Amino acid sequence: MKSFILVILLSFITFLSASAQQTCMTVANITALDAKWEAKNLDPDPEFFKNNVDENFVWVHNHASTIDTKQSTVARAERQKAAGTSNTRSRIQSDVRVAITGNTAIVTGFTIVDRGPSPIRYHFMRTYVEIDGKCLLVGNHTMAMVED
Repeated sequence: MKSFILVILLSFITFLSASAQQTCMTVANITALDAKWEAKNLDPDPEFFKNNVDENFVWVHNHASTIDTKQSTVARAERQKAAGTSNTRSRIQSDVRVAITGNTAIVTGFTIVDRGPSPIRYHFMRTYVEIDGKCLLVGNHTMAMVED
């Protein structure tokens, strides 16, 4: 009987350990996912947005001049992909930081976006949440920085 209980206990511990290792909510994974977000905004991929953005996603742009949803973000990527181009020449991230609490990650940093005539530096804050084992982007806020 003792050996049976020991086997059950070890099986449960192994299951918990394996489950903990399968989480998408790691600094490395979130950093990579966020870099992919930037890449897919540069080279539009509607499937990426469909699969990695939550249904309740909201993107507040500079001074709330535009507020996007998942649907509008996917639609923009579809239009740009169909046209074979985006209006952006480059997107370069810097000073990226990831803070994780429970099943939520906050990513902050800067992105230099070059759409011409000159690049604009934006501060961003994005929120990722692990839902059913998958990390999804639920919120994004971008703000143009005043250059001195």
